[in-house]
Amino acid sequence: MNLLNLLGSFVLLIIAMTVHEFAHGLTAYKLGDSTAKYSGRLTLNPLAHIDPIWTIAVPLMLYISSGGRFVFGAAKPVPINYWALKNPKRDIILVSLSGPLANFIFAGALAFLIRFLPATLLSALLIELIAINVVLGVFNLIPLPPLDGSRVVAGLLPESLAAGYAAVEPYGFIILMFLFFFGGFGSIIWPVVEITLRLLGIA
Repeated sequence: MNLLNLLGSFVLLIIAMTVHEFAHGLTAYKLGDSTAKYSGRLTLNPLAHIDPIWTIAVPLMLYISSGGRFVFGAAKPVPINYWALKNPKRDIILVSLSGPLANFIFAGALAFLIRFLPATLLSALLIELIAINVVLGVFNLIPLPPLDGSRVVAGLLPESLAAGYAAVEPYGFIILMFLFFFGGFGSIIWPVVEITLRLLGIA
């Protein structure tokens, strides 16, 4: 991956992240929590969701340190007030699922659109955007704090077990990095991504 390709992928990733975070904020708002709205995060403006460290510095550092073989980043999480939700235990599951679901819906809409487009640079970019949305959606469903999948699991667990499960969160990034660098996701994420892309008619 050269620097130009990295920049292009970065822009597409920002678009996918924006859709993801907006969905979290919108779902929370519909379920009674206005925190995202009053924090200026209930928007599709990418600038509102960029975190200087996780969205810019970390991906760039990983790109340089891995010789262009590995890039990972994250948007600024949308603030959610658990206790402002109408039914906190149930609604946190819906809020957590809304981000990945938005990525899958966006990918599906783009896959439908490119069927009517000729094979051009635009269609190639859209195919990459579809893949990024699918990867982002699948990745966030991993049940490891602080990813969305862990919020779903925590919402399903009894309070006593959920608290212990959430205690893993400070170590979540370290575990993710370990899995990335030692190829754990090759057998976890990519098979699901490939199946999803085939269902969308892309792979």
